[in-house]
Amino acid sequence: MQKAYKLHGVHRHYDWGGTEFIPTLMKVENPNHQPFAEYWMGAHPSAPAQIETVNGIVSINELGSIPYLFKVLDVAKMLSIQVHPTKENAVIGFELEEKTWIAIDAPNRNYKDKNHKPEVMVALSEFWLLHGFLAPDLMGARLQEFDYFHSLQTYFKEDDYEGLYRYFMQLSSHEADLILKPLMQDAVTSVQRGEVDKSHPHWWANKYYNSVVPEKHIDKGIFSIYILNIVKANKYQAVFQGAGLLHAYLEGQNIELMANSDNVLRGGLTPKHIDIVELLKHIQFVPTYPNVMSGETINGVETIYPCPVADFGLSKIALKAGEAYTIHTKSLEMLLVMEGVLIVEGQSYHRGEVALVAAAQSLEMQSQQGAVVFKSFVP
Repeated sequence: MQKAYKLHGVHRHYDWGGTEFIPTLMKVENPNHQPFAEYWMGAHPSAPAQIETVNGIVSINELGSIPYLFKVLDVAKMLSIQVHPTKENAVIGFELEEKTWIAIDAPNRNYKDKNHKPEVMVALSEFWLLHGFLAPDLMGARLQEFDYFHSLQTYFKEDDYEGLYRYFMQLSSHEADLILKPLMQDAVTSVQRGEVDKSHPHWWANKYYNSVVPEKHIDKGIFSIYILNIVKANKYQAVFQGAGLLHAYLEGQNIELMANSDNVLRGGLTPKHIDIVELLKHIQFVPTYPNVMSGETINGVETIYPCPVADFGLSKIALKAGEAYTIHTKSLEMLLVMEGVLIVEGQSYHRGEVALVAAAQSLEMQSQQGAVVFKSFVP
C-alpha cells in the first residue's frame, strides 16, 4: 500500500498578495507579476488539492475527509479586520441565510458553511498582525494619548470594550471622519518625519492609505488599528486565534492552519461587505494578552504548537543532516517542507513541496542535508 503521496495545492490570486515569495517557494514562473496571496493545501470544495498516485492524479477527497485547511500566505497589503463565529453560531447564521435565499456566493452573504474557523499561524518571516483588544490600562492610555480620541473616553468607563467599539462602529461616516481625518493627518506626518515604526498604529494607518489623507468616508477599520494589539511574530513563532477574536494580518509571510470554513465577519479595512449588526454579535469584548508561541519540544526533533481545538494540530520537525525520524499517523497528515530536502518512501521533497501521508501509518522520513518540515494533523 502506498503510504505517502506528493500533493499539489491551489494558488489563490487575491489582490493583497505579494508577487515573489510563493512563486519562488513553489518554483512557479510569474512574468506578469500576478499577486500570489495564498497556497491552499486541503479539501475545501472551492479548491481541493490534487495528489499523485500510482494510478495518476486524483483529488485529495478520494483518500478521505480532512477537517482542516492548510495554507501558505504572503501578505503584502493589509487584510480586513475580521472575526469568526463559534460553530454553534455558524450553524444558526447559515441556516437563517439559507431561509432568506441569499446565494452562497452573494457578496452580502455572511455564512458560507456551518463550521467555525479557529486558526493558528506560524511566521515564515517577520510577521505583523492585529490580535485582540488592548489591555485596559493600554486602552485607557491610547484614548488619552490623542486629542481626537478624547470624546470616546466616556464610552470606555469601567473598561466597557463593547460600549466603545459599538459606539464608534455605529457612527455615521461624517461623524467618524471628524475623528479619523485628524488621525490620518497625524499618521501621515509622523511616518514622513520618521517618528514611528511598525510597532505604532500610525505606521499601519499610513500604509493602508498609502501616505494619503482621504477627504471623507475614511474606513472605520482604521480605528481598530489603534485599539487592538499590534503583534510581531519572528520566524517560526506562532499565534493561535479562536472564535470571537477581532484580528487582521498586516504584513509578512506565514503558514496558516484552520478549520475547513470560509465564515468571515468583517469590521473594516476592506471594500467588501460589512454587516455591523452581525459583526457585533460575535466579538468577544474582553482584553487580549497576546501569546506568541515558540512551541513545546516533545523530543529533540519535533516541536508542537498547542492548539485548543479538535479540528487540527501543527508541529515543526527539524531534522539534522543524515537524521531519520518516524511518525505514526492517526489521520491524513501533511508534511510541508520549508528548508532542505526530505525523503519519504524513496521520494524527495524539496522546499515548498508537500507529502500527504495516509492515516494509520508508521512512516520514516530522512534527510541527507537536514530539513525543516511542518506537519498538519488531526489530534
